[in-house]
Amino acid sequence: MPLITLDDGCNLSYRIDGPADAPPLVLSNSLGTAMAMWEPQMAALAQHYRVIRYDSRGHGASDAPAGPYTMERLGQDVLGLLDELDIYRFRFCGLSKGGMVGQWLGINAGQRLDCLVLANTAAYMGPAESWQGRMDLVAAQGMAAVTEAVIQRWFTPGFVAAQPDAVDRVRRLLLATKPQGYVGCCAAIRDMDQRPQLPAIAVPTLVIGGTQDPATPPEKAQELHANIKGSRLTLLDAAHLSNVEQADAFTAALTDFLA
Repeated sequence: MPLITLDDGCNLSYRIDGPADAPPLVLSNSLGTAMAMWEPQMAALAQHYRVIRYDSRGHGASDAPAGPYTMERLGQDVLGLLDELDIYRFRFCGLSKGGMVGQWLGINAGQRLDCLVLANTAAYMGPAESWQGRMDLVAAQGMAAVTEAVIQRWFTPGFVAAQPDAVDRVRRLLLATKPQGYVGCCAAIRDMDQRPQLPAIAVPTLVIGGTQDPATPPEKAQELHANIKGSRLTLLDAAHLSNVEQADAFTAALTDFLA
């Protein structure tokens, strides 16, 4: 995968699929995954969009500089990548942490967005103590110490039983995440509260939630919808990684909105 070097020296891994003259669409991964999490959507999206995927700072093939990171830093990473690619306006879809980055972009760089998709995410994810405990555990024992607990939050038991291969692909992404990068991004989530700024988002926005999501429950999606004027809300029968668990329904909602 190609790399770009950001203003602070961090190398960010990215990939582009789809026609070069199609509208740009950026996909942003969740905490603990990488750009590969979007594979269930790629066949449909790459037909109509210039799809730009990237591994978030601290994830995948991107660098994992020492943290803590901030949501502003993660948002600036997106803008830095697109500046390097000479792309000004774009569509954006992020899930979980990626959706938090999307909120930051909507609040602080809305002039660059054509539209915004915020999936299985939240404007605030307290309390800080729970994040600090997870950070301390991963720093001391590595990603294996949290992976199975994360899988239980990300998928319903029925999906885990019925689709073990799909779950195992995600498990491998978690285990491959650099602990320092994971901890750095946890700090960005720990310190985030974007609730007061949500009304500043003025671009067309789709909020996607999971009715069985324990990590960012439906109330979090409803809060985003209520505070982003004119937004659309779609709830899927899924836990946290709804783009994997309900891949067809997620893709349909996404492509309908983007069109």
